[in-house]
Amino acid sequence: MPRHAAFLCLRNHPDKPLDAVDEEARVRGLDERDTGLCRKLVGLEVRRRATLRAIVAGFAHRQPKRDLALMLRLGIAQILWLDRVPRHAAVSETVGATSELVGLSKGSVVNGVLRNLIRALKPDHSGDPTVDVPGAPFHFDAPVFRDPAEHPHLWAEDALSVPSALHKKWTQRAGMDEANRLARMAYDEAPLSLRARDAAERDERLEELRALGVDAVPGAHPALILCPAESAGVAIRSEAFAAGALTAQGEHAARAVELVGDVSGARVLDVCAAPGGKTTYLLQRGAAGVVSVDASAGRLARLEAGLARVGLGGRGRAAAMDATAALRPDARFDAVLVDAPCSNTGVLAQRPAARWRYGPKSQSALVAIQERLLESAAERVAPGGALVYSTCSLEPEENEQRVARFLERSGEFVEESRVRSAPRPPAEGGPVDGGFAARLVRTSG
Repeated sequence: MPRHAAFLCLRNHPDKPLDAVDEEARVRGLDERDTGLCRKLVGLEVRRRATLRAIVAGFAHRQPKRDLALMLRLGIAQILWLDRVPRHAAVSETVGATSELVGLSKGSVVNGVLRNLIRALKPDHSGDPTVDVPGAPFHFDAPVFRDPAEHPHLWAEDALSVPSALHKKWTQRAGMDEANRLARMAYDEAPLSLRARDAAERDERLEELRALGVDAVPGAHPALILCPAESAGVAIRSEAFAAGALTAQGEHAARAVELVGDVSGARVLDVCAAPGGKTTYLLQRGAAGVVSVDASAGRLARLEAGLARVGLGGRGRAAAMDATAALRPDARFDAVLVDAPCSNTGVLAQRPAARWRYGPKSQSALVAIQERLLESAAERVAPGGALVYSTCSLEPEENEQRVARFLERSGEFVEESRVRSAPRPPAEGGPVDGGFAARLVRTSG
């Protein structure tokens, strides 16, 4: 049943399949273990989709149609990366699910392809990037991926499952090694980043999580704790999290809030505020009040629930609106934080489906939205107040170039400081997320 649920999440919710897991599991009556398997399968397919497509192309006799191709990708993902599922079980369960959901004859196709793949698998890596399976101790007995010496960006798409256009862009900007490193960071599920209420509490919270069996480590930020993805559920169900002593928040998001500066006694506007981590941190840092606006009423409900969990219910006001359109015309704030929609290229491990939405058209549309949000938010900054523009993108068009264009057109703001980061492994202290933020101060108007 978890394979059925994973298939339906991916087929029926292509943009955000991971968000559909809990509801699909509830409808099908899956227990916690099977729900976890469903989520793992969906996550693997999304993160490694291009790799899986290359493998399907290498082992299927002809290009399969959408539903059959999806079932093949799910079966291959289990065989290669879920060592807790025996290979024979992965084959038989995938064949059964395919027969029920796609058609009996298609089950026979899946059986043949998966068994041929198993026969082609050899232990360990060979050193040949056209046959070595990324993230698994196997290689194929014949080339499956394109040759990086001839087609480095197409190899990255095949083997590292990052769009070739994005890999090419990273390479042009930072070099091949950095492009491959960023792609590998996005290949696996990201650690869970938790923020203690303040740095003084972090060590205590760290020990509490370790006592629960979570192999947690301190992040580079003095209040952050990084938890392995496989222990994320334990951490979220912990007493410390339930009591509001821990909040899910990445380092870049925390740094963006800190860039706002001293908010003690200040009135702050948080634009694109849901799901609420930044609003929470602003209030914990002493803001007199935060008005949180977001276009999604459903996501704002999560924000309000989060504030209640940490004991800040009633301290902020949340309103669903497009940018700042529904605020009073004369409403001005001491500080405004804009966490703009973006391509998410700094958090592809956390938001894996975003990589498959990347492209010139989508980025152009995002840049237009970012420009409108930044200009709308700027109108709400009181003289002398701060405007912080933040994204979780690594792309200059959405970051430095966006700010430069705004400053050229405005004439009322100056940039005081900025932060920029790329994701790093927990072993290096992180941050496990990347992004950009700039602090602009209104000098007139």
